[in-house]
Amino acid sequence: MVSRMMGRGTARSTAALGALLLSVLALPAHDAIAAPAGADDRAVSGSPTATQDLAAPDVEGLRKVLRTALTQGAPGAMARIDDNGTVHKVAEGVADRGTGRAIDNADRFRVGSVTKSFTAVVLLQLVDEGVLALDTSVNTYLPGLLPDDRITVRHVLSHRSGLYDYTNDMFANTVPGFEAVRNKVFSYQELVDLSLKQPLGNAPGAAYSYSNTNFVVGGMLIEKLTGKSVRSAYKSRIIKPLGLKDTSYVHPTTAIAGRHTKGYLPPDVADGTLVDSTEQTVSWAQSAGAVISSTRDLDTFFSALLRGRLTSAAQLEQMQQWTPVNSTQGYGLGLRRRDLSCGVSVYGHTGTVQGYYTYSFTSKDGSRSVTALANTSNNGTVLNTMARTLESAFCGKPAKAAAARGQAPVERYEDIAPEVALD
Repeated sequence: MVSRMMGRGTARSTAALGALLLSVLALPAHDAIAAPAGADDRAVSGSPTATQDLAAPDVEGLRKVLRTALTQGAPGAMARIDDNGTVHKVAEGVADRGTGRAIDNADRFRVGSVTKSFTAVVLLQLVDEGVLALDTSVNTYLPGLLPDDRITVRHVLSHRSGLYDYTNDMFANTVPGFEAVRNKVFSYQELVDLSLKQPLGNAPGAAYSYSNTNFVVGGMLIEKLTGKSVRSAYKSRIIKPLGLKDTSYVHPTTAIAGRHTKGYLPPDVADGTLVDSTEQTVSWAQSAGAVISSTRDLDTFFSALLRGRLTSAAQLEQMQQWTPVNSTQGYGLGLRRRDLSCGVSVYGHTGTVQGYYTYSFTSKDGSRSVTALANTSNNGTVLNTMARTLESAFCGKPAKAAAARGQAPVERYEDIAPEVALD
């Protein structure tokens, strides 16, 4: 397996020079980034590009990206483009290493942190309904939960609360950490308590720093304000209205129902052993990462979101108040913006859960969407390769040379254990 074989354990010291060079070349996506001087507490608004005509997708280029991911250690990879009624589906490799069954876009998979966009949508619907206010303290709704009354709902949805990400400790050692929680069931309070063992990383609103704890708090807000489970909220407010037939939230059940691709988790040490990580509670993530879906359903979801079918125009605008992440990315409220080499910006989310990498993004007007999946994780090389699916889907063939020059910052972190570099 060609992978990032450095960056953890005994190999960390040998990667020091490479990590230093990478840090010079690109600002890490998940490091705390202060808001620009003069920016108010509502973050930085606007995008570098408006809606514009898109080049035809480069489907053969997309296939080459997926094949490259296979050479780097992914057992399988697939992508689906929905382009104003035209569908392109590409798949390479296997969904099951035991049987050799080919991966297919009909397969369901764990979407990881794409779940955060589902959570944000529900909360913004509650804002539309007048039962939640973005700039009100979380402790107003969940008294005594957080150590600082200044942490608002907006802060948790934009990763500016300062709350420590407990997964940094939980998965510092990838496979042992996973096996320790694979079948465990946590309460939301237990996860927050794990975070609060560490102090806030910054004053509320002062800086962006990705933390799963924020969207655990989001799940608690949903259940408190609706009086129902997160599962029920997702189903009644998103899944049923959009007709998402492959999407579910089964926590704490461990199996994925129906046809699905297995996930494979490589260890930190390059010994060639892959762990089948498919069955797990994902209780360590819940409303931060436990949704199951398909490429078709995620394309439908993000297209509907950007077309204004899930929230009011006012709340969709709030989702797109961007805090800078690095030179080509911004984070809104449970929504990422990525600026591509051809000048197009796309909107959606990335997702990592053990054994699965997901990229799911749509155009500004929701007319073209792509979801790409590799059934591996803990592999920084594959993580960066899968990001190139966005270039093929939205920029087309002219973007190849620019993308090859490596204009985008190197992805050194996953959506889980975001302070642990994958070099």
